[in-house]
Amino acid sequence: MRVLVAGGAGLIGRAMCARLLERGDEVICVDNLSTGSIEHVKEFHANEFYRFIEADISRFNAASVTGALDRVINLACPASPADFEPLSLEILEVGSRGLMNLLDLCVSTGARFLQASTSEVYGDPAVHPQPESYWGNVNPIGPRSVYDEAKRFGEATTMAYKRRYGMEVRIARIFNTYGPGMRHDDGRVVSNFVAQALRDEPLTVYGDGSQTRSLCFVDDEVGGLIALLESDLDTPVNIGNDDERSILEIASLVVELCGSRSGISYLPMPADDPAQRRPDLALARSRLGWEPTTPLREGLARTVEWFRSTTPQ
Repeated sequence: MRVLVAGGAGLIGRAMCARLLERGDEVICVDNLSTGSIEHVKEFHANEFYRFIEADISRFNAASVTGALDRVINLACPASPADFEPLSLEILEVGSRGLMNLLDLCVSTGARFLQASTSEVYGDPAVHPQPESYWGNVNPIGPRSVYDEAKRFGEATTMAYKRRYGMEVRIARIFNTYGPGMRHDDGRVVSNFVAQALRDEPLTVYGDGSQTRSLCFVDDEVGGLIALLESDLDTPVNIGNDDERSILEIASLVVELCGSRSGISYLPMPADDPAQRRPDLALARSRLGWEPTTPLREGLARTVEWFRSTTPQ
């Protein structure tokens, strides 16, 4: 198939491009490199079935993509809390105008569309674990709202296009994803902890560390996204890992795997930071036949090795 991957130079995007090329697809990778990196996808440039377009989908000229398209995968959006303030308007724009540009492309080509939504649509959840039927608990004007509401808008817009044009759509609610290819300054828990532990610096823990996250290794995440893309499910589906761990548990494991002397530095909790996060994966397991398989220790060990190999000396 011929597949366009928006945000293809990011963490999940690079892994997605690799998986699609492995299965024999032709891949068009579109990224403005605001948070992605050309270094992540250089390995594909010699592949005759791969093409890179440096572009912002919010101003994307669909005429730059000629010929038929079978699939469009939208992974384009800064996703780190560290980006929410400096890139606030860009996040809202890519989640609205950028998304609609891709949906219009699908209308004109007949391509099936996959929207990468997020567990952030559940906000600081009052229901645990979070099933797809839960409508969430989101502060619409808080510091995280630009991302949360952009993704909620994205789901609504994707479904509106489906109803208006009868197009094929898929929506994935992605939970915390980690692995080789993360930005060193990503600002999320795994990248923060690994970078700090490798420098023997105190690990930054917000609050008392009892809040939880469910971390999904990037290769598992991509497997789930492809399973959803090729399924007949056109309503939101949680794609993540339901192995729930406290922040302090994750910190302890990272310190061990890094062989670090790091301690813990406690800081106040950021506004609207969710206390619990774990997906209900019943729908993914029953309808997609998919579930994550990479244990946290193994995934973190692979991530630590990648950080070691790519950290400037």
